[in-house]
Amino acid sequence: MSAVDRSRAELRQHIAAAADRYRETSDERQAVEQQQDAGVAFPDSQEHLAARAARLLDRQAVPTALVVEAVRAEPLAQSAAYERILGASKDLQAWSFLPRGARAARTVARISVRDGGRELPLGTGFLVSPSLLMTNHHVLTDAEAARSCVVEFDAQVTVDNAPQAPIRLELDPDGFFLADQGLDFALVRLAPGPDGRPPGETFGWNRLSAQPGKLVIGEPVNVVGHPMGRLKEIAVRDNMLQVRLDDFLHYKTDTEPGNSGSPVFNDQWEVVALHHSGVPRTDDQGRILRTDGQPWQPGDGDDAIDWVANEGVRVSSILSHLAALSLTPRQRTLLAEMGPESGLPLVQAPAAPTVTPAVTVPPPAPERAATRAAGLPARAGAFGGDRHLVFLHGRSQEGKDPEKLRREWAAGLNQGLVGAGLPPVDPADVWFPFYGDRLVQALAPHETAPRAVEATALAAAEAVAPADPYAHAAYEDIVGEAATKWDIPREGLPVAERIGLPDVVGALQRQLSWLAARSDLDALTISLVFHDVAAYLEEPRVRKDVLDCVLETMPDSGEVVLVSHSLGTVVGMDLTTRLSPGVRAVHLTTAGSPLGLDSVYSRLLIGGPKRPDKVVDWLNAWCPTDAVAIGCPLADDWADGLMDLAVLNARDRAHSIVEYLSHAEVASGIGKHLLG
Repeated sequence: MSAVDRSRAELRQHIAAAADRYRETSDERQAVEQQQDAGVAFPDSQEHLAARAARLLDRQAVPTALVVEAVRAEPLAQSAAYERILGASKDLQAWSFLPRGARAARTVARISVRDGGRELPLGTGFLVSPSLLMTNHHVLTDAEAARSCVVEFDAQVTVDNAPQAPIRLELDPDGFFLADQGLDFALVRLAPGPDGRPPGETFGWNRLSAQPGKLVIGEPVNVVGHPMGRLKEIAVRDNMLQVRLDDFLHYKTDTEPGNSGSPVFNDQWEVVALHHSGVPRTDDQGRILRTDGQPWQPGDGDDAIDWVANEGVRVSSILSHLAALSLTPRQRTLLAEMGPESGLPLVQAPAAPTVTPAVTVPPPAPERAATRAAGLPARAGAFGGDRHLVFLHGRSQEGKDPEKLRREWAAGLNQGLVGAGLPPVDPADVWFPFYGDRLVQALAPHETAPRAVEATALAAAEAVAPADPYAHAAYEDIVGEAATKWDIPREGLPVAERIGLPDVVGALQRQLSWLAARSDLDALTISLVFHDVAAYLEEPRVRKDVLDCVLETMPDSGEVVLVSHSLGTVVGMDLTTRLSPGVRAVHLTTAGSPLGLDSVYSRLLIGGPKRPDKVVDWLNAWCPTDAVAIGCPLADDWADGLMDLAVLNARDRAHSIVEYLSHAEVASGIGKHLLG
């Protein structure tokens, strides 16, 4: 039996089982429909509504101002408040809905089988880690079937409706293959692309989550796939979840055969299910019916079936199944790359007894200085010898290997350059000043708490507030201005207007908690960045040590293409006033920058938002969910040739420089300057 025939035969079994489940839940479905007819938008349990509302608020999937407006008009019971929040999420979508969808869709690929010199479409698959592809068991029944298949990414039309050239990759079932017929899923490793990188680094991948709250009955779902093997298509929003079973979801949406293996997304583009089967209408004898009401016969074709719903396998069920398997260390390592929310840890070790950890005190400054890592110059002659690419990092780099950091930055930039159709760069051609160790050494005398205990702090504001009174004042100014720019509610708001806000004490902690709730960063990360910015700006010795350290590894002539991130954007702005006279021009790129805050730019060496003379052009990349970049866009405050570029970073990497550089729009500006 050919792979296509095996796939069809198994699909028939799944269709019959889906029809049985649909009949068995008819009473539940009728109860849902009755509640919806009575005006109940989300006829789900209070537990599911609460979990869904909490996830939406925690992920900032619905604007906080919109939530406040939705619940403020009248006193509401808790259940009514949940429904208002869910209604706000369903009715209005942020501008990021479409670009997030485009990003998610790029992870989806067409699977075809080689058969007698032909390639026949089998179904759809999607990336769930840098190297693992998920699809249905009935699409890839075993490792042998996977060896005969090819996967095509970007098999779609362009924005001009012209066919795009797909990128073909091979499956590597010998590297990893797991499948289960009951849950109808298969997980297989993809071979690296021609550049040797895991496919997920090129196309992105979906972070599967075992956590609750991803979808409630009545909410829309979105399906991306290759129906009938056609170019990629999307069934978006005109559909909804009808019934939730232990392992399956029933939903209405327009899908066709060939969508088998497609991801089913919620409106936040989180995968909630693996699409695996349509649900046909059946008669009292369990026979599948055609659209004309007559019993269906195998020769009639699938398009003659009266499809009444669709069925997907719940992602949480698949993850639970994987977690219970006895796996090799290699398999567990690959599964752990799916991310922490998958619930698939790298190792399953017994819990260690609880002990009080000892606090490691950093060595005194002289000893640390002796082992301080040095910056890395570019090799001679890079980019013609008269142009120089410089990466200037942010905070929290102490103790790291500058060479590894330089490679990581270059990898992100190269991903963006390839996407922009420009040649990649060799990490060895990049200048990488490294001030991470020097910064911590300079800050040590001014810390309120050792950095070794940062991660154990319960209150971010108290843990990292600078001890120096001037730096402390700057820290308060920065945090307060950032919270104000993101519309923190005034003190004393009614409780109903503050749904989702942490119960915190103290103005600083409240402001940091608000920033965390509005962004994809936690309060501690935000406070640490702002702490180091404040200390750098207000403590002369810290500023001098950092600038001196950076200048040790900087070109002294030609044109400089300076790419800076986070605290590095502040350091870089000061740096432009101290460059060698031989440097003729600076092409500046900033990413994740706090330079839009008056409390920051008023303390720069240039004395305010004035573009330095040597900066001939400036691209500022910022992400709306990056709290460090809260003052962006910058053009309202900084004039003279600045271009702001808003990008959408992954939720768990909102402030990541690698994520920023991987955007083709960001990388193209850098690459064009290098080409002259």
